[in-house]
Amino acid sequence: MLSFFSKNKEIILQAPFQGKIVDIEEVSDPVFSSKMLGDGIAIRPSSNIAVAPCDGKITQIFATNHAFGITTKEGLEILVHIGIDTVNLKGKGFTRLVEVGTDVKKGTAIIEVDLDYIEKSGKDTITPIVITNMDKVESIEKSLYKNEEILKIKVKK
Repeated sequence: MLSFFSKNKEIILQAPFQGKIVDIEEVSDPVFSSKMLGDGIAIRPSSNIAVAPCDGKITQIFATNHAFGITTKEGLEILVHIGIDTVNLKGKGFTRLVEVGTDVKKGTAIIEVDLDYIEKSGKDTITPIVITNMDKVESIEKSLYKNEEILKIKVKK
């Protein structure tokens, strides 16, 4: 009866690292820059702890700890992929701090990263943050200037 008063839920994602925010289209890997996995943004990290960009449940951590997925209570699925081709490091330089299934709050530490090791290994540390189920997104607003608010997403009703 009052459904016409309900508005779409807005979710604000913070950067999972301190660092420089970069447009997703500038990421060297075409899987991300072409938005094949979904839309989002990227960050060139200057801190070594990847944190949850929003409240949710950790639904995936890759065996090599170079990427994790988080799902919000609204069903939005977010992938944080630390670096490009970092899967080839076979987990070296990444330390898991939580396990799959953990409920987390925005800012909870998820993975500790040795940025120096990644760079010395010849890998790019740029970290794409991608919404992998864009069918749930009504609109997405990107901010390249504030770590506290990199993406504002309106979720479809």
